[in-house]
Amino acid sequence: MNSTDYTAGLEQKFCRFDEGVSVTDGTQIEGYASLFGACDQGGDIVEAGAYAASLAQLSAKKRSVKMLWQHDPAQPIGIWDEVREDGKGLYVKGRLLTEVAKGREAAELIAAGAIDGLSIGYRTRKATKNKKGQRLLTELELWEVSLVTFPMLPEARVGAKGDSLAADDLLRDLAGVLSDARHKLAQGI
Repeated sequence: MNSTDYTAGLEQKFCRFDEGVSVTDGTQIEGYASLFGACDQGGDIVEAGAYAASLAQLSAKKRSVKMLWQHDPAQPIGIWDEVREDGKGLYVKGRLLTEVAKGREAAELIAAGAIDGLSIGYRTRKATKNKKGQRLLTELELWEVSLVTFPMLPEARVGAKGDSLAADDLLRDLAGVLSDARHKLAQGI
């Protein structure tokens, strides 16, 4: 299976958080990757229970939700140790792998405030429309949760703790991230 097979039909939801997501010790990430009942910029609302079947299936197969950099399946940057639904949304807890170059970069970019988003990669299994024309997502097949630059829920932001990069390194890394994002947007990814 190549990466184009993996991504066929895969949707993405971006989310930034004012509170609830934090990075401690430069590598530990904890918070919500999706909020129930919140309408995103695409007009979609994830309903409570939407992840339950997918999480149960992953657990039964002893598989896990992947932690990726910018939804790139070739760039895993850490491990989600815990992924579960609660009354608020999809809670994730994991760690960046600083032994991986992108994991180190992600930790530094988060600490500096240059990266402040989370995004889910999923396939829609069941959805309906409400009277406002918004898509109500009732069952999703969750594949991954990524650290991203541009979130779909603009009112949310990642909180971070840790050392910052030197200004020159930060600008160079940020330029690379923005260049990658422009390239993906131009390709319609």
